[in-house]
Amino acid sequence: MNNEKNKMPKYPQSYWLEAKQLQYQSLDGNTKTDVVIIGSGITGITSAYLLAKEGLKVILLDAGEVLAGTTGHTTAKVTAQHGLIYDELIEHFGIEQARLYYEAQADAIKMIEKEAANINCDFSNESSFIYATNDQYSEKLTFEYDAYKRLGITGQLKESIPFSIPTTGVLEMNNQAQFHPVKYLEGLLKRFIDLGGTVYEHTTVVDIEEGKQPVVITNKGHRILCNYVVMASHSPFLKWKGLYFSRLLPERSYVIAIESDDDFEGNMYYCANNPVRSIRATTSEETGKKLILIGGEGHKTGKGINTYQHYEALQAFSNEVFGEKPIAFRWSAQDLTSLDKIPYIGPITSDENNIFVATGYRKWGMTNGTAAGILLKDLITEQHTPYQELFNPSRFHANPSIKNFITYNADVAGQLIKGKLEPEFKHPEDLANNEGGLVKVDGKRRGCYRDDDGQLHIVDTTCTHLGCETEWNAGERTWDCPCHGSRFSYDGEVIEGPATEPLEKMD
Repeated sequence: MNNEKNKMPKYPQSYWLEAKQLQYQSLDGNTKTDVVIIGSGITGITSAYLLAKEGLKVILLDAGEVLAGTTGHTTAKVTAQHGLIYDELIEHFGIEQARLYYEAQADAIKMIEKEAANINCDFSNESSFIYATNDQYSEKLTFEYDAYKRLGITGQLKESIPFSIPTTGVLEMNNQAQFHPVKYLEGLLKRFIDLGGTVYEHTTVVDIEEGKQPVVITNKGHRILCNYVVMASHSPFLKWKGLYFSRLLPERSYVIAIESDDDFEGNMYYCANNPVRSIRATTSEETGKKLILIGGEGHKTGKGINTYQHYEALQAFSNEVFGEKPIAFRWSAQDLTSLDKIPYIGPITSDENNIFVATGYRKWGMTNGTAAGILLKDLITEQHTPYQELFNPSRFHANPSIKNFITYNADVAGQLIKGKLEPEFKHPEDLANNEGGLVKVDGKRRGCYRDDDGQLHIVDTTCTHLGCETEWNAGERTWDCPCHGSRFSYDGEVIEGPATEPLEKMD
């Protein structure tokens, strides 16, 4: 934790993960179960818990540590106010589908509130506000409010928010919430284990053998025979099944947490127009002071300015709105957006009935991930659910899916070509400690990072997913793929899929 006033912490660290307590062993042999769930974020843990309550034997796996992925790096807003979404959903899919989307989120909030009642996870009911800072988006807020009224969503238009931010319009959604995601989900994990569930960390799945009883295969060759598989690993890693890498846009966004002695009136805030800003607060367990979480600065993974500058932009906004305050934490997250902005939750392809996927939450994972857990439980136990078709991963809506598919994949093709062109190289000896960049080794493109002790870490920068060239992320000290969002540590280990194999390490 950094106590020097207004200085950025040297390394990224999520505040939520400071509370993480539970650890688990890795899988060390073959086994069998009813359901294997791959990925231990909010979707994986929620679905594992609900399926165990139904009496199924469930194994939960994670390639790294439980909760260390996107769920551990969220802003943890428990809300159905997902930006300006409902007017758009009505336009593209009709009022009934838009209402189902809202009801799925409302069901998720109800479940979280019910489960949180007996978990010490800082749950609190709050209102959620979208605000605009220009006339164009003020008009869009009015359209969104009309959508609220058509869908029966409780909310109202306002004129201002309690900060020194000039607004042209504000839309409130009532009866929303926020919480501490790690405390909440560790509470569910304890309940899951009490129900007979099993958790394995540091267990990387590299393949799934299809069949009446699928077999999950790890990178160490261990095999798990089961009846159902749930891929809750954020990015689906089976390359050609459903072509998810071509239907999901990966984006990174950033958070700083500032310490404040000032009163914070509560509630959650989100700027509809650029630059997007998210504001909420919690209370630091260490200091007892308010921690104000300020998020934003989204961009496509592997592209854009030096990523450290995104933190600096949030810091400048914080200084302007809240004054110069100590920055206690900084972190970033990766999110995926589907072609039509509705998550993909259900069978991985239309001809599969025992391998499921859940992805594409568009930065609103607390409710979408919980809704996914509820839906997956219903699908596997063959219970009626009104949400199956809405979230069906095999759906296709010509508008906007065709346009977005072409745009996403034209960009991927461009990045693939760009990555093979001659970039600007550095010399390894010119890299300072804690600095990375592209270098040439024996005439070949390589990625190089010099750590705090002066040791060089050199990798082949070619992404092991489909061969795009990764780019150095200075803010996180990672190699990020601009094509499909795979991310690797400075020494090549997989941090984020769809890649499952590490970058090749070089001498």
